[in-house]
Amino acid sequence: MNQKQNNTKYFLYARKSTESEDRQIASIDSQIDELTKLAKRDGLEIVEILSESQSAKAPGRTIFNKMIERVFAGEAQGIICWKLDRLARNPIDGGQISWLLQQGTIKHIQTFERSYYPTDNVLMMSVEFGMSNQFIRDLSVNTKRGLRSKAERGWYPSYATLGYIHNPYKAKGEKEIIKDPERFDLVRKAFDLMLTGIYSPPSIIEKANEEWGLRTKLGNKVARSTIYRIFTDPFYYGFYEYPKKSGNWIQGKHEPMITEAEYDKIQAILGKKGKPRAKTHTFAFTGLIRCGECGAMITAEDKTKNQKNGNTHHYTYYHCTKRRNPECSQKVIRIEELEKQIFDILNKIEIPEAFCQWALDVLKEENKKEGQDRKTILSSLQRQYNACIQKIDNLIDMRASETISEEEFSRKRIEATKEKTRLHELLNDTDNRIDKWLDKAEEVFNFAKSAKTRFETGSIEDKRGVLYNLGSNLLLKDGKLSLSIEKPLVLIEQVSNDAKDFFKRLEPLDIVGNKGEFANYAAQNREWLPG
Repeated sequence: MNQKQNNTKYFLYARKSTESEDRQIASIDSQIDELTKLAKRDGLEIVEILSESQSAKAPGRTIFNKMIERVFAGEAQGIICWKLDRLARNPIDGGQISWLLQQGTIKHIQTFERSYYPTDNVLMMSVEFGMSNQFIRDLSVNTKRGLRSKAERGWYPSYATLGYIHNPYKAKGEKEIIKDPERFDLVRKAFDLMLTGIYSPPSIIEKANEEWGLRTKLGNKVARSTIYRIFTDPFYYGFYEYPKKSGNWIQGKHEPMITEAEYDKIQAILGKKGKPRAKTHTFAFTGLIRCGECGAMITAEDKTKNQKNGNTHHYTYYHCTKRRNPECSQKVIRIEELEKQIFDILNKIEIPEAFCQWALDVLKEENKKEGQDRKTILSSLQRQYNACIQKIDNLIDMRASETISEEEFSRKRIEATKEKTRLHELLNDTDNRIDKWLDKAEEVFNFAKSAKTRFETGSIEDKRGVLYNLGSNLLLKDGKLSLSIEKPLVLIEQVSNDAKDFFKRLEPLDIVGNKGEFANYAAQNREWLPG
């Protein structure tokens, strides 16, 4: 705390959203109570208490943005918050906070567990902000991974179309799609009428609603737009596209309602094209990159060129699907060129094995220094919680012996129960992330160490995984790939060249014996070290 300035003024910022990432976080009132006590204890002057109930996974929080504007205006030079992830869970807001602190516009950030100053190294803060952003991504990634896995097993991972239901006897995530005993035959009957070529879709849906009694699962009549979707949905002959608009068609394991030939005939009657075809090739980067001009997804296809001399050449091209704008002017790009660009980016974040181990040792040592403070906080909270439980037990005994009145018992029990809930929140929210924090740091450094090799020699899934974890907002425009590199990897990119240059000067057998020399060299590069 010795770096604090007496004239530094602070905003107290508390945030909690109702979304899944904040379920274990202390309530706004609890955050404000504890942080107010902390400010009073440490003599921090609070200019104003600011709070908002909004997720931080994307930029655009009104209260947060106004607070930053007021910091720029000089109304305060410090921020007090429960944890760094209360300030940001996305790389844009996190980067802004890091930059303002490095520039000295923000002179001090005080959380419940530690302090951050302009003179500190950005490594710790970057990993913490990166972990917050990664946590949000992981929620999405894990969900998408589960859906993708289910889709690849042959089960459509979304709602069941009319005529089908999810198996009610299977666990969530394992529910395959089966025939709906109430509606399957009626929908099939609608297909039969359409195949005659005599009935129009509007006349068929009128019959289905009024004569057959066909209803949706909510008990409503089937809309006219729904019957058109049914007649053009490949799911009914056994195929589905996943992800949507990716061009990747999968043969499902559900029981088809019609045949491919019947589907093609109906499309001809409706004046549409024939059935979509299932892809026979898997491409590493489809579904990850968008067109930088129109925003549509980038897809891929194989081309074969037969020469007059009998030679055959196979090419793979990536290009815009042009689903959002058929007039999109973007050209195709060969897979070799796209992979070269990705490889060049990976080369910029590559770090030597010894540097990776050194950086992890530094982070672990920094954590040990703060471990005792966390233990003290946890011990104090646990004592308060135990005392509160005992207080409630005593109240029950006092009421049973009629030492206190019913009215007094009710009042004191409510107060004690509220205090117990508050302390329980604080206990759950203190020190429950440190192991994950270190695991995430190790994951980031190991990724930087091995990503280039995995991409160069690995499978299609390896290549896809490397690109996904490298960054977000992947765009392809004018043959150039751009992306927002994950924040912790940006920091690694800044020191990658220096670290590699240092180890190039050492013989492989000298690396272990030169740890001391490396530590001295690193000490001269302040951005490598914690503050």
